[in-house]
Amino acid sequence: MWLLLLAYACLLVFLAGITWRTYKYASLPVHLRWELYPVAHEVGKPYGGSYLEEQDWWHRPRKINLLGESTVFLREIIFFREYFHSNRRFWSFVYPFHLGLFLLVIWVVTLLAGSILVLNGFSVSAAAPNFGLQLIYFLTLISGVAAFVLGIFGTVGLLVKRSLDEDLRIYTAPIDYFNLAGILLIFLTGLLFWLIEDPSFSAARSFIQGLITFKPTAFGPLMTINIVLSSLFLAYMPLTRMVHYVAKYFTYHKVRWDDEPNKPGGGLEKKLQALLNQPTGWSAPHIQAGQSWVEQVKSSGVPDKTEK
Repeated sequence: MWLLLLAYACLLVFLAGITWRTYKYASLPVHLRWELYPVAHEVGKPYGGSYLEEQDWWHRPRKINLLGESTVFLREIIFFREYFHSNRRFWSFVYPFHLGLFLLVIWVVTLLAGSILVLNGFSVSAAAPNFGLQLIYFLTLISGVAAFVLGIFGTVGLLVKRSLDEDLRIYTAPIDYFNLAGILLIFLTGLLFWLIEDPSFSAARSFIQGLITFKPTAFGPLMTINIVLSSLFLAYMPLTRMVHYVAKYFTYHKVRWDDEPNKPGGGLEKKLQALLNQPTGWSAPHIQAGQSWVEQVKSSGVPDKTEK
């Protein structure tokens, strides 16, 4: 029972943490634009231009290609193309590491699907009576094993690469090694419990059934260790930089590709006006503390030396 309670508690902490971090990202002030092109949602600008190049663009309706934007974003998430083009050797470990994490999520989803089917009286196995049930079984088996193997390879590679590569080592904090070591333990114990205790993942499916019905079942020690590590890591993750998968959406859509025009009376103008009216809290020869940014621009900020 304690294992189920731990898993539920960590899942709730994870959901609360991710929700809070997403809210914090979404409520940040308007960013400073990068002005990098091409912008993925531009229409008819294959060379990387902008609608701002067009004459009298403010009199024309904007055309935004959301499909093109989604395609570029998904391609980056799935294949990590920027890593591939900028640092291919690093990509050779970054990609299998993240692919292992993606497959781990797919493995949990297939376990959940199989558990629901079993609870409804179906058999999920290689000898199941129909193709759909067999498909769930083999998807669970393949995604789980592939996740553990790719995850171990990618994590070990990242640990070695960050330790030996001087350019990476100076940017790697001790907490980064700790996080990678924790993920490596999850992948390793997962592979070991599959090899030794649960070659068909039937016990893993039973654990998911226990989460659904709140009825605990017995597991081997390796699977118990894996569940404890995975649960604690889930609760810990929102507190770390590993939530960059949430920040990535805002980085692309609200920084790199945000070319919304600042029109009079528009929502963007109101946000910018509120920021410009904030008082400055620091001083310098050209800054008068307490004045708003608008007031700073209107005045020189330098005291009149003729005054006594």
